[in-house]
Amino acid sequence: MQTSTVMYTQLQPWSSVNVSPCMEKISGIPAPVRVGEHYKTPRPHPWRPTLGYETVELSPLHSQPITNNHVDPCYTPQGMTTKPLRFPNLVTGFDRNPSHAARAALYTRYTPCDWSQNQIRLGNEVNANHLHSDELRDSAVRIMREADEKVRVGQDDAGRKLGERITDINFWEGELGMELERIIIENGKMQECKRSLQKAIQDLEAPIHIAQECLYHRETRQGNELVHDEPEQALLREIEHLRNCLKKLEQFVKESVNQLTRGRAAQHDLELDISNKNTALGIDTMCKQLNNFSNGLQYYGGIEKYVNCTTDAESWAQASHDTVKRSQKCRETSQRLQSEIDSTINTVAQKIWEAWSCTNNALSRRITETLLAKQKIQCHLHNIQKDIFGIEKNLELIKKGISDKSAALKVAHTRLEARSHRPESELCCDYAHQRIVQEAETIKALIDVLHSKLQECEAQHQQLLRTRANLETDLKSKADAVFIDREKCMGMRRSYPIVKTVKY
Repeated sequence: MQTSTVMYTQLQPWSSVNVSPCMEKISGIPAPVRVGEHYKTPRPHPWRPTLGYETVELSPLHSQPITNNHVDPCYTPQGMTTKPLRFPNLVTGFDRNPSHAARAALYTRYTPCDWSQNQIRLGNEVNANHLHSDELRDSAVRIMREADEKVRVGQDDAGRKLGERITDINFWEGELGMELERIIIENGKMQECKRSLQKAIQDLEAPIHIAQECLYHRETRQGNELVHDEPEQALLREIEHLRNCLKKLEQFVKESVNQLTRGRAAQHDLELDISNKNTALGIDTMCKQLNNFSNGLQYYGGIEKYVNCTTDAESWAQASHDTVKRSQKCRETSQRLQSEIDSTINTVAQKIWEAWSCTNNALSRRITETLLAKQKIQCHLHNIQKDIFGIEKNLELIKKGISDKSAALKVAHTRLEARSHRPESELCCDYAHQRIVQEAETIKALIDVLHSKLQECEAQHQQLLRTRANLETDLKSKADAVFIDREKCMGMRRSYPIVKTVKY
């Protein structure tokens, strides 16, 4: 009798316990015997059935033909022999659980929707690449045209700027040439008198020394008394006026002695500036004449990043302007120096007297203000001392109140502990128990309130102590400030150091 074997068209499960076959049967030769062991997927998922596989052994192809519906036996090579094949039991191991094998086959195949989506994705990718290629070609042509236009416009603009630069150089060269002629004529006309200026400078040394000494003494003030007050501002203004006057007189002396030297220096600056401008004019004229077809054009790698310029357009014009102004100032000084000496000395004497009086008045007002502040601080210190004494008494009362409440709290706790030993049903939550519990909680809350108030009082006590220390420090600082302003500073400023009107 011929043996028939059932083949299933889907994958097989790795277990067949309590599973009935549900796949369509196809007649054929017996299935090969399984060999090896079963293998299970390492990470099963709740949404996917547990898969597995096992190794099987197949006979050579010529002795194990498939049914006539799949393979024609006439195409099988005669005498073909192969070794047995081993592969996971996904096709032939079907007799354990066909229904499970069918579900596994569905989870291990692509769906028609996946296939369609892949075709659509490939088509979209082709279209996107085609559009990007067209845009890239168009942008490249547009950029080349824009680059040509920008190069042409840039060369035209650079040539125009070079022309403007040449015009500026010609203008400043003419200005410097005219000023050079004037300074050469003016250098031979200078005469000066320096005796009166030197005497006035000597008279300014005493007021400067006194004002600086007052500032040094006031730097020894302590605490917040080291303030930038009105006397200090007046002293600084006085020193500034004195130094400005001294600087002005010394400038007159230097100008009277070194006028010719400064005139020659101004002449040298003008000649050097004119020579530099002639050289720059030749270079810029040559650069303006260059074009794309000129001879001698070369590449200089990185020259556009090499910046050796020392000035810009504004500072260049300002430098030439400053050279001309220095020359003009030199000539004007030479012309008006004689007439300005007398008026300058009288003006200096008047400013010194005004600054001296203003500083003395400011010191007097500051001394009065400090004395009044000192008296107020003494009153505040007296009041703070009273507050400290009162808060200390209050602290003692609060501590005593907390101590008194501890006994009542112990009584309530002792009652509760004793009543907790009542036998059997007598251990009930009666009205007495509730009232004792309420009493304990009330006492505890009162003690907490007293402790909080005690902390507040202690913090306030510390704050009062800090305030008293600050007041005592401020009082000492004000006493030192009064001594410095009244004894040290005003002691030096009672007499004016210049005893007569300055007139030379």
